[in-house]
Amino acid sequence: MFAYQIGITATIAFLYLSADCLDIGSEIIGGKDVKPNSRPWMASIQIGNFHICGGVLIKDQWVLTAAHCSRLKGEKTVVLGAHNLKKEEKSQERLKIEKTFIYPGSDKDPKLKDIMLIKLKRKVKLNKKISTLSLPKSGKDIKPGVKCKVAGWGATVNKAPKGSDTLKEAEVIVIDRKVCNKYYSGNPNITKDMLCAGDKKGKKDACSGDSGGPLICKNTFTAIVSGGNNCGDPEKPGVYTLLSDKYLTWISKTIQENANITK
Repeated sequence: MFAYQIGITATIAFLYLSADCLDIGSEIIGGKDVKPNSRPWMASIQIGNFHICGGVLIKDQWVLTAAHCSRLKGEKTVVLGAHNLKKEEKSQERLKIEKTFIYPGSDKDPKLKDIMLIKLKRKVKLNKKISTLSLPKSGKDIKPGVKCKVAGWGATVNKAPKGSDTLKEAEVIVIDRKVCNKYYSGNPNITKDMLCAGDKKGKKDACSGDSGGPLICKNTFTAIVSGGNNCGDPEKPGVYTLLSDKYLTWISKTIQENANITK
């Protein structure tokens, strides 16, 4: 059973939506607190004041995240410059959303095309605590065995009732697609536009509340958190949307065609 998980409800519990076993979100298992504001491109997508997904600021008015993060009903906002989501940090800035752009066909094939752009209502002023993360110049694949880092505010243990207040990061290892496809038995089918990454002992993983957050390999923004089955299961590693050439082309085209500034 492939699951996406989205953290939260008004009772600060985790909400699990089912649509072909579609839970939404992901959290960091086996992670450690990062230095405050050392990941200035991290975005928290929220409904009310509750974190539901992660995201990445790639332009001063654009956030990249997972498409399934759009499925939870309610008015969403994006918080930038945060470290501790439970504190009113001076660095934090909450922005309204002008429009979302979901990759074509994602509604029919959410596990395989799990990527979305968010256009903010206005441009954000960049500084040391709020800045962009560059996209890769090309959609190169990542070989199995490469160590990568994934960050987020999700829970720190499987099916925990609440997420982490502070931003955490864990190191995971890229897993061969053939091996990952055997683990998942084709549900989903891990395509060339996806990656699997985890830990042989199952002690490090992305899970509920981190969907849409970045996977960084060799100091390059490589993929975004998509889903998985449970958290920290060595035979059900995290599944990521690879920033392949087709997605990079779509991102560039979408931003260019919708670059008008909201007044």
